Amino acid sequence: MSKNTLYSIVGALVGIAAAAYAATAPYERFPGVVIGGEATPPPADWNTVNDHGEVLMKLAGFPPFVIRIVYSTDEGGVITATRPDGGYWAARVRGGRRDGWIRLGDATYALRATEIVGDERIPYLESYAAKNGMSMGYDFEGEVIPSVNEPVHTWEVFYWTPR
Repeated sequence: MSKNTLYSIVGALVGIAAAAYAATAPYERFPGVVIGGEATPPPADWNTVNDHGEVLMKLAGFPPFVIRIVYSTDEGGVITATRPDGGYWAARVRGGRRDGWIRLGDATYALRATEIVGDERIPYLESYAAKNGMSMGYDFEGEVIPSVNEPVHTWEVFYWTPR
């Protein structure tokens, strides 16, 4: 077997392995493309599925995009938040790709995102921060705590409801 043939075989195997990994293993900074799970009707009360640490989220459109995120819930839907840094998934939602899926355990729910803006964000962020052990970044009198590194009260909120 020639060197060129061996290099071609190794290159093809590496390419196949990379493609398989990207399709099946999403994590924080490297999106995947397959969400998996079983299509499931929404629960009557979303608080009944608030016991997972992370969930998979897939946004509609091309390219396929699946990431792991933390979340919280209220009775009507799923709360996600992101730093106000122009992140990719938030920009996609704002750009009109509001439909998506969230996988909790083996259940995958078809949802639609609505961005919550202004002071209306605060109750959602308080729920999100409390569930995920994060600081809102201010005290009970509304004074900002300067030692908090990334105060959640500045984050952007997206509320996901069944579609």
